Amino acid sequence: MQPFKTLTALAVPLRRDNVDTDAIIPKQYLKSILRTGYGPNLFDEWRYLESDPSKPNPEFVLNFPRYAGAQILVVGQNFGCGSSREHAPWALRDYGFRAIVGVSFADIFYNNSLKNGLLPAIVAAEGVAKLMDEIEANPGTRITVDLAAQRVTSPKGLSLPFQIAPDAKRLLLEGLDEIGLTLQHAARIDAYEQARQARLPWL
Repeated sequence: MQPFKTLTALAVPLRRDNVDTDAIIPKQYLKSILRTGYGPNLFDEWRYLESDPSKPNPEFVLNFPRYAGAQILVVGQNFGCGSSREHAPWALRDYGFRAIVGVSFADIFYNNSLKNGLLPAIVAAEGVAKLMDEIEANPGTRITVDLAAQRVTSPKGLSLPFQIAPDAKRLLLEGLDEIGLTLQHAARIDAYEQARQARLPWL
């Protein structure tokens, strides 16, 4: 997993509350257990025209040319509610997002994001509102998400703190998921298995 330390990147505001995981990646696209291939269908029902699903909806914010290549998504309240599909953070990562700054996140989505290298930064509602206003008023705004300092900053001087559990912070900084964390103890695991085989050869 790619370590997350400090990210300075283009940000895009999504002014919607209670965005559920079916809106993030609709159920009809959950046909694989791989973590890639979902980006084209992120926010599918909003990104494409209902009358012609092959054409982008010009009124949806992710389709605005000014936000092309954005790596930071700024959202409202209760982002990621609904079903507990891990495909939601997979789709966001596959699209290109590395961090989401928001007022609040659904618990399961929040934890799934951390386990997949996507940083969900919880910022006070007033701070999120000011950040969205700044991004919309200034095309090309690049904000910084500093995990070590636990702070989101903007070119106009906003400095917004966020909290994160120490263990989750360490895993992101080091680029470790649960498998990677386990593999740090590979030598001890191998030694245990060899000793067990010698002691109980019939198993």
